[in-house]
Amino acid sequence: MLSYYNRLSSEVYDMDKPIGHSFGDVEFYLERLVHCKGPVLEPATGTGRILIPLLEAGLTVDGFDQSSEMLKICQSNCRDRELATELFEADMESFYSNQRYEAIVVPSGTFLLIHEREKSLQALRNFRDHLRDGGRLIVDLLLPTDLTVGKLSTKTWECENGDMITHENKLVEVDMINQFTISHGRYEKWRKGKLIETELERFPLRWYGMEEFRNILEGLGFEDIIISADYSYGTYPSESDQIITFEATYHERW
Repeated sequence: MLSYYNRLSSEVYDMDKPIGHSFGDVEFYLERLVHCKGPVLEPATGTGRILIPLLEAGLTVDGFDQSSEMLKICQSNCRDRELATELFEADMESFYSNQRYEAIVVPSGTFLLIHEREKSLQALRNFRDHLRDGGRLIVDLLLPTDLTVGKLSTKTWECENGDMITHENKLVEVDMINQFTISHGRYEKWRKGKLIETELERFPLRWYGMEEFRNILEGLGFEDIIISADYSYGTYPSESDQIITFEATYHERW
């Protein structure tokens, strides 16, 4: 089975979305966590694009990722800045930590990479079970805006040493019933006109309706749910291409 975020795709992610690169999310998460005194967890932390600005702001943040290649880059990025953090390899639905967190944050739609419904629900349960009493879950969602099967897109990046990396992405499946898409990607690295490395990627992406996701959170015991659009806190979405952020609080029941 093709996987995602292996060596080439992780290298591209670090170039294309470097540390601190923001879609409005870095500032938003810093603002939402400014009064957070306890530890924070970022599942699927990637190369540290958001984790590192949170650490630099004085927050205590742990991170994990399913991709060992992403974690290698994140560890290197943290070392370069002399930042201490706990990083580990795991997936969202089955990770375990002895720590209980004041906040768990999943920016940039990464949660939607879990395209199987039951696994995504298990991940939410796992997040809940790792929160302190009164802890918050903050997660970004995206809605699909183009469901044209067969649509092809390409992009190119130049590495510092002059190598070129190209990426070709094709939407191959849309499951309207189960609410996910599958894309196939092909990364190629070129040096002086010669192909030196190729990587194939299967990229799933799930979607949820806004009120559907609110109902799921409520069913899992979350309260005080706030929905925001494009990182404007409390502004309910009005367009399908907006980034949708859910913030919800969990209180333990004895």
